[in-house]
Amino acid sequence: MKRSMPRFDIIGQLGSLRRYARSLTRDGVDAEDLVHDALVRAYERRGTFRSGGNLRAWLLSIVHNTFIDRVRSRRSEAARLEQARYLADGSTPAPQEHSVRLAQVRQAFFSLPEEQRSALHLVAIEGLSYQQAANASGVPLGTLMSRIGRAREALRQMEEGPARGKNHLRIVGGDS
Repeated sequence: MKRSMPRFDIIGQLGSLRRYARSLTRDGVDAEDLVHDALVRAYERRGTFRSGGNLRAWLLSIVHNTFIDRVRSRRSEAARLEQARYLADGSTPAPQEHSVRLAQVRQAFFSLPEEQRSALHLVAIEGLSYQQAANASGVPLGTLMSRIGRAREALRQMEEGPARGKNHLRIVGGDS
């Protein structure tokens, strides 16, 4: 036998829900948003409504709890923003050479072949173990390790490239 869900007469409750939301928010637009969010929550949790229970009281409690959740969320967001503002005031901008160096490293990293870049990213940036990275990539552990080795070697070669290798400036001529 199929169990039937209790009949919800939501339309008949909208007036009460809107009035209560308006008294909580003191703003018509916020009240409408609150009622909407509460009705979505009620729909998602309709299985928790007891058959024969007071639908109006149940919906009003959901409006109330949704309002409390919003207030808490706004307070924690304000605290996070205040903390971020505090931290931003204490920080100093990076010197130009660090920005240039970071751009060079980023360019070198993105110039690696995709499989090497992916393997190095999983291990060096995401902090996965070699085995976890191999599983995530769907390749054997040895293949992953060899890709990481080749990526690191390619980055070393780019680092030691023309600026530090064969094209050093020499003094030509002179007294000594």
